[in-house]
Amino acid sequence: MRRVLAVWGAALVALVAGGGTAVAVGGPEADLAYHGAASLSGGQVDVRFTPRNDGPAAVPDATVRLRWSEPLADAQTLPTGCARSEERVVSCAVGALAADGVGERVDLRVRLRGVPSEVLLEIDTVGNGGTVNGNRENDRQRVLVLDSGDEYYF
Repeated sequence: MRRVLAVWGAALVALVAGGGTAVAVGGPEADLAYHGAASLSGGQVDVRFTPRNDGPAAVPDATVRLRWSEPLADAQTLPTGCARSEERVVSCAVGALAADGVGERVDLRVRLRGVPSEVLLEIDTVGNGGTVNGNRENDRQRVLVLDSGDEYYF
């Protein structure tokens, strides 16, 4: 019993010290990352990114969330595997990723409800098929995209 309490205590300390991010224990470890570009022009955001798994374990099924600082227009045409899940959020299945493997590139275009001069895009993993990602720094991206038509890389 004392050992169980010690393990739970260590998990609580890790949770508090980690800024509120719980790290799962016991599953295979994988390291997901997303790299790509985003551009904004006239209220339309174009995003393309490629998922990568630096391993050491394969990921059986991954899902990425894209969140915008501005609300999305009601009508959207999204690529297969992507769905709107909130007013400002689209989630995309990226599927299985081999250890040390690169997934299929995701290209999507969304329309914002207005025509802002800038938008903040946040990208992060919301599903990783039960694997443990000990390095959450590279699967979370934040990019400020200005309404210039220029590409902003992440």
